[in-house]
Amino acid sequence: MCNAMLTSVITGDIINSRSQESPEVWLDVLKKALTFLKPDKSQWDIYRGDSFQIELEAYQDSFKAAVYIKACIRTIKGLDVRMAIGFGAKTYRANSVAESMGDAYVFSGETLEAIKKEKLNLRIKTTNKALDEMLNLYFKLALVFMDHWTVNSAEMIKLSIENPNALQSELGAKIGINQNAISTRQKRAHLEEILELDQLYRQKISLL
Repeated sequence: MCNAMLTSVITGDIINSRSQESPEVWLDVLKKALTFLKPDKSQWDIYRGDSFQIELEAYQDSFKAAVYIKACIRTIKGLDVRMAIGFGAKTYRANSVAESMGDAYVFSGETLEAIKKEKLNLRIKTTNKALDEMLNLYFKLALVFMDHWTVNSAEMIKLSIENPNALQSELGAKIGINQNAISTRQKRAHLEEILELDQLYRQKISLL
């Protein structure tokens, strides 16, 4: 048992996973994404084949983490991911994320079930209803373009998050295209708007 501490939990599932002939392809991508976010494998789990959960004790990172997971999965044509962010107390620390307990876990799991029915792909639940309403409106607006990322756009978001301090020319060198092409792809993916929303998210969530 541990004293309650604030944390965030992302619970999600892969959309259209059964449309893929080889699940190993997206499963490997998902594992690499979760490992990038949390190298400690006790803090994430993949279960029921196409569902997953990850805890981010640095809860300010949870929106960008969700964006990163979505970008990774959307690099595979035809796939997407549905995710719920839960924020709140962690009342029991176990050896694995699947056995830990607290509001963050409950909120995340319940919210994922709710958005399945509403066919939404991202929502947050905290202890502050007014904050939830505001952030979820922003999420809904962001999903207007995030849900329609092309493979190229998803790859660009993934690359940009993995290399936050890299110049456009350096990103271009990594994938063999010029700086102008990087700039164009970042604009099409709405990277600037995502980073602005991430800053707002960090500011608001830190006040809880």
